[in-house]
Amino acid sequence: MAKDLKAGFTGKPIEPPTGARKVAKTAADAVSREANAAAVGVADHPYAAAGLTLAVGLLAFAIGYVMGRSSVDSGQSYWR
Repeated sequence: MAKDLKAGFTGKPIEPPTGARKVAKTAADAVSREANAAAVGVADHPYAAAGLTLAVGLLAFAIGYVMGRSSVDSGQSYWR
């Protein structure tokens, strides 16, 4: 019965994934590579990463503050 099993020791199928499974695997591999590259970049340049994170956070806060203030001044809100 074990000879009928078409998988290797790791349990991976012999046939490569096709269709949506192939796209999902390719996307997951790309995300994994980018996350690894980002982690290496942060490890190599910690002060630049901290500065960039702080700058993005301040920019997001400023945009939220301006949107909040402008909705109070005009009497209209962006969200209902």
